[in-house]
Amino acid sequence: MKPVATPKKPALTATEWKRLIASAPGKDRTLTPSEAQNTAQAVVVKGGGYAAVGEALAKKRERGERGPQVAPTKQLVSVRYSPEVLQYFKASGAGWQTRVDEALLEWVHKHPSSGGSGG
Repeated sequence: MKPVATPKKPALTATEWKRLIASAPGKDRTLTPSEAQNTAQAVVVKGGGYAAVGEALAKKRERGERGPQVAPTKQLVSVRYSPEVLQYFKASGAGWQTRVDEALLEWVHKHPSSGGSGG
């Protein structure tokens, strides 16, 4: 038997978010017992409340959009390595480019520049 697909709920519009936020408990309305229980188990958003959650969701990145870099940004270059070097690092599996970078950094630290232009 073929499973029945459930329709996906459409995303809320800005007007629907505002109506939802306005109907939320707060200064104007006390919590029902079930809302009080749910609140006790809630996750708190820094900046507080339903408005902060709405803003956070509005700022959500689009698919494929990158967030801010956590680590220092590296520079993209095109480099040619001997087949032996590539075979050695690729044989160790995923992350081989990072290991090449680490090996080169280790060499740089062991062989400090003499102050020349280096280019």
